[in-house]
Amino acid sequence: MLVLRLLNVVAPAYFLCISLVTFVLQIFLFIPSMFRDPSTTPLFSPALLHGALFLFLSANALGNYILVIQSSPEDLDWLDGSSSPGSALPSTHFCRLCARITQRHDHHCFFTGNCIGTGNMRNFIMFCLYTSLACLDSLVAGMAYISAALSMSFENPLAFLTLLPHSISQFFSGALLSSEMFVILMLYLWLGIGLACAGFCCHQMLLILRGQTRYQVRKGMVVRARPWRENLQEVFGKRWLLGLLIPVLSVGSDNRRQKEK
Repeated sequence: MLVLRLLNVVAPAYFLCISLVTFVLQIFLFIPSMFRDPSTTPLFSPALLHGALFLFLSANALGNYILVIQSSPEDLDWLDGSSSPGSALPSTHFCRLCARITQRHDHHCFFTGNCIGTGNMRNFIMFCLYTSLACLDSLVAGMAYISAALSMSFENPLAFLTLLPHSISQFFSGALLSSEMFVILMLYLWLGIGLACAGFCCHQMLLILRGQTRYQVRKGMVVRARPWRENLQEVFGKRWLLGLLIPVLSVGSDNRRQKEK
């Protein structure tokens, strides 16, 4: 339990550190290098278009990340009015790390330090989606920067796979700058985080379409079969398009209050 509590503190700090490094590299290294193309007009230059796209993805990722943290699990009523976790409703779960009760508990996310459930499921999915897109955007920009700095081409897919071992040998021989080596290491980190977030987002969407949570699947709980449209609306609400464009609070808690009434 001590290790889990320590991970609950270290993981968010690690994510914020990676986000800060990514932002600094994009703003002060990748985007300025795109302004060197004189063939484009200033209004539609790749630097401005890429900068606007990166800021949009970053703002949504960070905004939904904050909303996931702020939407803490709420204390719910027990079946018999007691304070025992064993008397909670079947759709709730008591998390020892949070010491709170979560309705429709899915899992505890160490990178946000919070449980994922009814109140923040949509924000968590949007956070994973935009984090994956931001990592993909940074990966493409980083590859373009390395391609220009080292005068190499990535047309061959094997060029990216062999980039790291060749870069390590060149770095220790003094032929590669430390800043370029750092960018190369970040390329593989962005690839790993982007693929992990994309896979987790797809898996989470599949569970939502089935009307299940990871906790229910792990415990072998049987859920009532419903149309997939109702399952989606329960998580994303009727104004789902707004949540795709800007970070907004999840409507799951509102649906719950309406059902209780």
